[in-house]
Amino acid sequence: MKITVITVCRNAANTIRDCLESVASQTHDNVEHWVIDGASTDGTPEKLAEWQNEFGFRFISEPDAGLYDAMNKGIARATGDVIGFLNADDFYATENVLGEVAAALSDPDVAGCYADLRYVKQDDPGRIVREWKAGDYESGAFFRGWMPPHPTFYARRETYEKWGGFDTQYRFGADWELLFRFFEIAKLPVGYVPHFWVTMRLGGETNRNLSNMLANHRECLRAFREHGFRAGPLFPIRKYWHRLRQFRWKGLAPRSDGK
Repeated sequence: MKITVITVCRNAANTIRDCLESVASQTHDNVEHWVIDGASTDGTPEKLAEWQNEFGFRFISEPDAGLYDAMNKGIARATGDVIGFLNADDFYATENVLGEVAAALSDPDVAGCYADLRYVKQDDPGRIVREWKAGDYESGAFFRGWMPPHPTFYARRETYEKWGGFDTQYRFGADWELLFRFFEIAKLPVGYVPHFWVTMRLGGETNRNLSNMLANHRECLRAFREHGFRAGPLFPIRKYWHRLRQFRWKGLAPRSDGK
């Protein structure tokens, strides 16, 4: 099974090497890694050119219309049987993640899979701040504020060919809309693997400030409407309750490296 990993980035010179090493160190032996750079100005393209032979990825560097446009560019270039994403600030929790993805999708009737995610401090990747344990999907879960962590989601390429990629009309919530479309509209058969697959540094655009978080929430409501649904009055409370439960109390959170 060939797995395509797509990394989109812009001005990620300080963190992207961890991501590249993480993909290159995977034990699964059939991996295609695309890096889609949005015309970075901090030296990222030069570093990518320098590291390309070392880590065996392919990359382009050109202007884009934002994060989700770049992700769609990656999907269009993917030749793998399965497609997933690993952000430039993130890295895999173990060397066996893509092997577990392949095992989860060894059943041809399963269209996609997902797992758990850890957030760590931007300046201290060993310090765990939040643990997103997704749990099994149940029909209607998105209406109750649930969603799987998108950085752990993998789907067969034909799923994107049939159901489409990211809707770039959404600035903050295109990943939520895509997962809602796949899970609740398409009713794709998906599998949950109760392991941590991705470690993410805090600081993503959506969660950067209250304004972006509110914009993301409005886009979730918009996605409901555009697919012919209405969110219940408790949706916002349930959505943020799911997130609040994931945070670790200061002083109690262990380091991911055990120190």
